[in-house]
Amino acid sequence: MLVAAGGTGGHMAPALAAAEELDARGARVTFVTTPSQAGLVAGRYPAYTLDMRGFERRLLARENVTTLRRLAAALPRAGGIVARVGPAVAVGGGGYLSGPALVVAALRRVPCLALEADAHLGVANRLLRPFVRTMCLSFPIAGLGPPKYVLTGRPLSAAQLAADAAEGRRLLDLSADLPVVLVFGGSQGAQSINRACLAAFGRERLDFQVVHVCGPRNHAEAERALAVAGADVERYRLLPYTDQLAHVMAAADLVVGRSGGSLAEIAALGRPAILVPYPHATADHQRKNALWMTDAGAAIMVDDDELSGELLGELVRRLLGDRELLDGMARASRSLGRPDATQRVADEVERLMEGRTS
Repeated sequence: MLVAAGGTGGHMAPALAAAEELDARGARVTFVTTPSQAGLVAGRYPAYTLDMRGFERRLLARENVTTLRRLAAALPRAGGIVARVGPAVAVGGGGYLSGPALVVAALRRVPCLALEADAHLGVANRLLRPFVRTMCLSFPIAGLGPPKYVLTGRPLSAAQLAADAAEGRRLLDLSADLPVVLVFGGSQGAQSINRACLAAFGRERLDFQVVHVCGPRNHAEAERALAVAGADVERYRLLPYTDQLAHVMAAADLVVGRSGGSLAEIAALGRPAILVPYPHATADHQRKNALWMTDAGAAIMVDDDELSGELLGELVRRLLGDRELLDGMARASRSLGRPDATQRVADEVERLMEGRTS
């Protein structure tokens, strides 16, 4: 089986989760990814790289000339990889890199499957529609249904699904007697969320605990701001990054963050949320993702340009002060979760394998 994924961590994470499940079922997995992300696969699966980059949104941007050249060079290399590996199925994890590998595989009559991480088909998956036999959706998308489009949910790793609240509290030495609010903006942080969190909770004694994952590039500035404000450092934990986010999320009574791929994890763990969609996401897909949770009563959505410390503080205190409301949001969140998503994607891959060998 050939898995093509790369471009952003948002595409690699579900592809790696699916590969982990298929590997456990006895499939031989080979990855195609970018040079910058090959380290995520190293030592786990054989891997090949394609030197590619995504297109700029501005059609006539100078960078797109280089992108087109790299795409032209990637196609014959992808052809050589497919010929060398001889996969029974090719899986696209989403993003620009999956395009050349799946197109070449499909032209060689290899059945192809693609993963869609958002509530809106990305550009690569829209272009791949004629070439794939199955597209696994993380969210319902109007007008897209069986047999080609299958709502599986977003694949999560075994470690994410095994996240433990007690372990999350132990890792950060959090009190079991106080609520926990987890605030994060993705692996690199989010400036608007960081500013609102610092303004809301960095200047006073707290009657709950805040775990603020601000992103490595924002950490020094946020640390200085907390020191100047005289923050309650016992109850305001500032982290640049954590590789134990799943455990911390499991320990949280409330999550504040963007509405990208992390929503699958939030729902699988049954966490209520305040969501601030990234306003520049392609086709505003983060708003569509957030609506999936807000419409179910699992989250509150705040526009990025309306977010402030005052509003964030008011919302967090209102939710923490109304346990019945918060518990209801948690139940709604858990009802949306698809902890079996990884198994369902693997089932679809195996179905394509069986169809080829029958």
